[in-house]
Amino acid sequence: MTLTSIKFFVFVAATVLVYYICPKKFRWIVLLVASYAFYGIVCLKYMPFIVFTTLSTYACGLWIGKIAQKGSDTVKEKKGEWSFSDKKAFKAKVNKKKRLVLALALVLNFGILAVLKYYNFFSGSITGLMQNLGSSAELPLFKLFLPLGISFYTFQAMGYIIDVCRGKTKAEKNPAKFALFVSFFPQIIQGPISIYSDLAKQLYEPHALKYENIKYGFQLILWGLFKKMVIADRAVVLINTVLCDKSNYSGTFILITALIYALQLYADFSGGIDISRGVAQMLGINLAENFKRPYFSKSIGEYWRRWHITLGAWMKNYIFYSLTLSGGFLKLGKWTKKHLGKHIGKVLPGSIATFVVFLVIGLWHGANWKYIGFGVWNGAIMFVSSLLEPAFRKFTSALKIRTECLSYRIFQMIRTFIVVLIGYYFDIADGFKDALVMMKNSVLDFHPGELMNLAKIQSLGLEHVDYGVLAVSSLILLSVSLLQERHTTSGLRVAIGSQNIIFQWIVMLCGIAAIVAFGMYGPGTNASEFVYMQF
Repeated sequence: MTLTSIKFFVFVAATVLVYYICPKKFRWIVLLVASYAFYGIVCLKYMPFIVFTTLSTYACGLWIGKIAQKGSDTVKEKKGEWSFSDKKAFKAKVNKKKRLVLALALVLNFGILAVLKYYNFFSGSITGLMQNLGSSAELPLFKLFLPLGISFYTFQAMGYIIDVCRGKTKAEKNPAKFALFVSFFPQIIQGPISIYSDLAKQLYEPHALKYENIKYGFQLILWGLFKKMVIADRAVVLINTVLCDKSNYSGTFILITALIYALQLYADFSGGIDISRGVAQMLGINLAENFKRPYFSKSIGEYWRRWHITLGAWMKNYIFYSLTLSGGFLKLGKWTKKHLGKHIGKVLPGSIATFVVFLVIGLWHGANWKYIGFGVWNGAIMFVSSLLEPAFRKFTSALKIRTECLSYRIFQMIRTFIVVLIGYYFDIADGFKDALVMMKNSVLDFHPGELMNLAKIQSLGLEHVDYGVLAVSSLILLSVSLLQERHTTSGLRVAIGSQNIIFQWIVMLCGIAAIVAFGMYGPGTNASEFVYMQF
């Protein structure tokens, strides 16, 4: 039962029906039962992992809460006896105890994720290094599995425990309610990664049945299915054809494949998120937005604020700030400001922290050196652009380049997309070296005349009609994205909802017809799989 299957939508319909029929005080329980039923149906054998993450994080949260409460009570009792330094020293001890419990939760849960996802990668890499140095020793490899959604629910749970330790969130005392936060079924497969303070209250409060929620949720689901089944699942046929037989295709087709991959990846991932957010909205729950037209970005920094927004926010809140506010980074900032100038002192610590964040993001994407290359590339671009920003401003000013005009903004978007596209080569390659070879061939073996070779085009796995559907659907995606940029305040769905009921139904019926008529079905297709399900 996956996000595009009939079984899933029957499951959703049943859940929505039971949710609104049940008495209000039991509605969160309906969501909990539905979430565990969904996970059990999809992958019952992996259930112990999500249960362990839930129970261990819940217990550590209560533990931290008790330490904090006991410390607060002690400070109140000693208010008239302790000096400022005494109080400060005691609070430092309390914080140390809290951080020890936090470390336990992080080690237990990230440890499981690291072993299952990365053990064989690091074991093989270390073995290869030792053999290159003349050693015959080999580290063992194991047949490990990766539970569905483990990266998403682990990051979400660890964000919660960090917020509890920081005092931003009170520890949840009800284990069943916390279990719902970790396992909420629309987001369990591929996110978005929610913050406890944003999602928990919505999950636990009963929501009244509203036509607007059903309508807007259904519209979002349709849009997600259109992107996934009409665009992404059609584009992936071409991508797989080329990547499975790269030696028979020139750099021209490698470059075209990379461009198509950019379309496919966005349509696939954002389409899945749209389905998840649409289902949640039918239940009166607003999940965090994960995409804001990232290919309209004018810088790589803006791109990462528009792409996989919740992952970026998680990395910023729990890794970036932890690094930049640490004693070592603060000392680095002061030293560089004194010896290297105000600008370097201001941006260098943050740039280093950003580079570390992108290394983590690279590893998060997969256990392979190519993903580390992906992280290094994006981190290096962010690092260099921050350091050279004043020099670039002087350069544009000296040449009297109008940075506020439309042509310059278009240039910025094209420049940013090229940077992003280079990073995508690491995604589609078999390995790090293969990514570099593909980049080289895309430049040195590029022959645009080959695009007129109809026989070669036909060998890519798509029929003539598929190319037409892919072109038209991509134009629709572009048009809708442009409209969404114009309606950033109210939202495009609200704008459509403000029209008469006939127009609204025409739009929805056209969406249904497009999915039914042009969605990819049958032998050779697998619409059930999403790119980010592997994480």
